[in-house]
Amino acid sequence: MSSGETRDGGVLDGFHIGQVPDGVGDEVSDFATEWDDVRFASRVWERQTPDGHRVDLRVHVLRGERLVDLTALREFLCGYHERDPAEWQLSEFPHGDGPGLHDGGQAFWLVEPGVAVNVLTTPEFGGSLLSTARSIQAGDSDPQQ
Repeated sequence: MSSGETRDGGVLDGFHIGQVPDGVGDEVSDFATEWDDVRFASRVWERQTPDGHRVDLRVHVLRGERLVDLTALREFLCGYHERDPAEWQLSEFPHGDGPGLHDGGQAFWLVEPGVAVNVLTTPEFGGSLLSTARSIQAGDSDPQQ
């Protein structure tokens, strides 16, 4: 791939990840976890480095009754990511599912009450954060899952 190209990220828990930035690691792993009554389906792209491994991109599909609106999602993510709510400066961005919030390294939005998506990346790929987030769409199924 030449610079600026992207690749398809596949389907994760009913969401198609339409693009992964060029240069993101080729080692891909899926995880299923739960934290504070919210279930996570996660996909991680990482690469091997001289010091071990480095995660370039993470996509989480979150499902839980407490995720009733964007404010509740932000509060949940403050706890999960150990962020101080008063200091976490976020900006709005439009997503096909509705408004989302982002900073330089992550973006998140509520798809519908009880379902949300959270995308995290490193500073190297921060310029692609919102285009990657906007490429994630609900409704595609994967018979392998």
